[in-house]
Amino acid sequence: MKLLDLEGMRRIQLEVLDAVMKFCDENNIHCFLDGGTLLGAIRHNGYIPWDDDIDVGMLRSDYDRFMDIFNKKNTRYKFHCIENDPSFIYAFGRVLDTRTILYEPDSRTGRRTALNIDVFPMDSAPDDDKALRKMLILQYVYRNLHAGRYLPMFSPPNGNIFRKIMAYAVRIPMNMIPVSILPRNYFAGKMLENSKSYAYEHTKRVGSFLGKHEVVMDREKFEKFTYAGFEGKQYKIPIGYDEWLTKLYGDYMKLPPKKWQITFHHYEAYLKEDGDE
Repeated sequence: MKLLDLEGMRRIQLEVLDAVMKFCDENNIHCFLDGGTLLGAIRHNGYIPWDDDIDVGMLRSDYDRFMDIFNKKNTRYKFHCIENDPSFIYAFGRVLDTRTILYEPDSRTGRRTALNIDVFPMDSAPDDDKALRKMLILQYVYRNLHAGRYLPMFSPPNGNIFRKIMAYAVRIPMNMIPVSILPRNYFAGKMLENSKSYAYEHTKRVGSFLGKHEVVMDREKFEKFTYAGFEGKQYKIPIGYDEWLTKLYGDYMKLPPKKWQITFHHYEAYLKEDGDE
């Protein structure tokens, strides 16, 4: 196996992105840059300098269709989510490059997977504000319980001392429960269940409920698209990108303080060579 540096990991992530975008274009599936990747495209014309992953988004109808057909037409790349892989640990999906091996955080203590890009479904949000508040509260609770359940004790939490104390207050009891009683992805399943509460209703708003943010916006802002440059190529982005990035990051064109210009991921990645399993 060949150990990959950051440049090597990014190169493979971009190959996965191109394969996903090409597949979606060929199959009339709308897929767009999302999260930190969308921010990187608008602010940096590529990766945020301290970032090391790629995020894309789809409305739930596109996500479901992508889930149904992508693996049938691909061998090198495979889409994993709870719906098609009961052992999958996250509530959103990932497209993995099967030629690679990825450990989070390292081969000694980490979970084995493969280099990937994240795929976030955008679900319908209720038109009633009271119902939406209830949905957002549940999502916040499930997200924190999920982090406490699947993150190992030796993985240091992010944030200030208060956030770290709260993280360990959740993580210690969550890690003490046997997997046979409470699977590692139990709360990921609850997040997904809550996110899909209105998934198949054509409400006025949609939201991202499965990542670090719980925010909503008018559906029409995600039904038309334009393009933005990312690492020398043009990729689809929603016409409401400015409002969406503002909801996610505030004054998003302003760089964060130096102390926050760091990656929050820790990976050890390899490219398989002939004979590797």
